Amino acid sequence: MAQMKPFRGICPAEGLAAQIAALPYDVYDRAEAKKEVAHKPLSFLRIDRAETQFGDDVDTYAPEVYQKAHDLLWQMVADGSFQKDEEPCYYIYELTMDSRVQTGLVACASVDDYVSGVVAKHENTRADKEEDRIRHVDACDAQTGPIFLAYRRNENVRGCLEQAKQEPPMFDFVSDDGIRHRGWRIASKELIGRLTGEFEKIPRVYIADGHHRAASAVKVSLNRRKMAAGSERRESDYFLSVLFSDDELHIMDYNRVVADLNGNTPQEFLEKLASVCDIRENTVLAHTCEGGVCRMEQMTAPCRPEKKGCVGMYLEGRWYELTFKEEFCSNHPVDGLDVAILQREVLAPILGIGDPKTDQRISFVGGIRGLQELEKRVNSCGGVAFAMYPTSMSELFAVADAHLLMPPKSTWFEPKLRSGLFIHALS
Repeated sequence: MAQMKPFRGICPAEGLAAQIAALPYDVYDRAEAKKEVAHKPLSFLRIDRAETQFGDDVDTYAPEVYQKAHDLLWQMVADGSFQKDEEPCYYIYELTMDSRVQTGLVACASVDDYVSGVVAKHENTRADKEEDRIRHVDACDAQTGPIFLAYRRNENVRGCLEQAKQEPPMFDFVSDDGIRHRGWRIASKELIGRLTGEFEKIPRVYIADGHHRAASAVKVSLNRRKMAAGSERRESDYFLSVLFSDDELHIMDYNRVVADLNGNTPQEFLEKLASVCDIRENTVLAHTCEGGVCRMEQMTAPCRPEKKGCVGMYLEGRWYELTFKEEFCSNHPVDGLDVAILQREVLAPILGIGDPKTDQRISFVGGIRGLQELEKRVNSCGGVAFAMYPTSMSELFAVADAHLLMPPKSTWFEPKLRSGLFIHALS
C-alpha cells in the first residue's frame, strides 16, 4: 500500500510565488534557460539550471554549477525569499487550464515503494539524464522538482482536498501561458491523518511524468543509506511528489516528425504504407475566388485523429488519415498502443527508424504546439509527420500494472507542474 508522508515544505514567501515558479528544467535548452532567467531574475530556473549563472565557456555539468545551485537555494532561504514550515504538512497544488481543474496532493512518497513497485513506472530512464539530477539533488541537499504521480479516483481523498481548499490559499497566480496556479497548506493533524490513512488503502500509484527525477531521487537515497549508520528513517528515504486523481488528468498527443523518407519517393512510401493502413486524404470543401470566379473546391485539411487506431499524416503539403488494418492491432498493453504499432509497422521497417531514442532523423512534438508545428517542420526540411491519438490514462495504468514499459515519448501531460513552489529538504 502507498506510504505518503507530510514534510516541512520550503515554499516561496508571500507574494513571491509567481516570480519564482518555473517550468521544469528539461523544457529548455541552455540558451533558452539563460534568456528566461534574464527575463525573470527570481525564477527557480536559475537554481534548476545553474549554468545560467556562468559564461558559455563553463560546462553545464561542471562541479561549480551544482555548487552554485546549492548556494542560490540556501541564500534564498536565508534572505526569506523561501520559508520553511515549522511542522510537517501536506500541501495542495491546483492547476487550471482552459477551465479544467486538477487538484494534487503535495506529499513525500516512499523510496521503498518505488523499489517494490507500489510506485509504478512505465518508462525506461537514461543514465546520463539521471546523473545530472543525482548531482543536483545531492549538491542542493533537497529535491526541487516534484514527481507527477497519479492514482485511481478516490472519493475520500477528494473530500479531504475539497475541505482543505475552503481555507485561503498560500498563493494564487496566473503564469505567462495562462495557467492558474493555487496552493494550500494542510496543517491540521486530523486531516493529515485521514489523508495518510486513505493512501495506505491504495495499492498502487503511478508515475505520470518525472521518471528521471524519481530515479535520481531514489539513487541518492539508496546511496545515503549505504553511507549512514543505523536503520532510522531519514528525509532522504522519501521523494517530493504531487499526486493527482486519474479522472482529472489530461494526456495530449505526442507527435512524430521524420526528416526524410528513407530513400523512398512519396509515391513509393504511400504504396508501402498501404499494406499497413487504410489511407484517406483528409479534405474539406472550401470556397475560393480567383479572377472574379468563385467556386467550391476540395482542399487538404489538418487531420487530428479522433479515435484509437487512427493517425494523421502530413506529407508533401497534404494531410491524410491513416487507419491501422485489423491484423496489425492488438489487445496487448504495449503492442496495442498506437505509438507502438506505428513504430513496429511503419517507422522501423519503412522509414528505417530502429531506435527512436537515439536516431537523429526523428523528432517528437508535444501536442500543446499544435498541428501547425508539424506542417512547419515538414515544409522546412521535407520528410513526413504523424499526428497521434493521445494515449489514455487507462492504457498507462495497464502498461504499468503489467510491469511493462511504453515506447519512448508516448505521453505528454499538460499543464506542466512548476518547480520552486514546494521543496523538500533532505536533512
